[in-house]
Amino acid sequence: MRGGGGGMMDDGGVEHAQIPNSFGHELRACLRCRLVKTYDQFRENGCENCPFLDMDKDRDNVVSCTTANFTGPVLPLSEFIAQILACRIISLMDPNRSWAARWLRIGRFIPGCYTLAVSEELPEEYQGMCQDNNVQYFPPKRP
Repeated sequence: MRGGGGGMMDDGGVEHAQIPNSFGHELRACLRCRLVKTYDQFRENGCENCPFLDMDKDRDNVVSCTTANFTGPVLPLSEFIAQILACRIISLMDPNRSWAARWLRIGRFIPGCYTLAVSEELPEEYQGMCQDNNVQYFPPKRP
């Protein structure tokens, strides 16, 4: 699909998230699901996993619900795996079958690009929105 737009299924559901159209400093990660896109992509289309955060309707929500500070894992890993994961972003094609998706607790999200970890918490008012929408939120683990 051109422009990295999210694909649509016949029933109107999203088949996959937008792919970042740039890999520079404008990348941001959703604080709830860790989906990675550019600021402009979040502003224009929101987060495909978290539509209730209304990022596509309010620029302030994009700033509050995403971060440019995302990192790799904090857990001790073998040097080989640490080098692979040093890129900080993984692409999930089939989250339901991916061991990495299960390990990162993103197996129920749609295919797309995800960061391995975020260091900031979703602000409390947005955590409340998750609760109001019966959506689980897992705050980042502290080292």
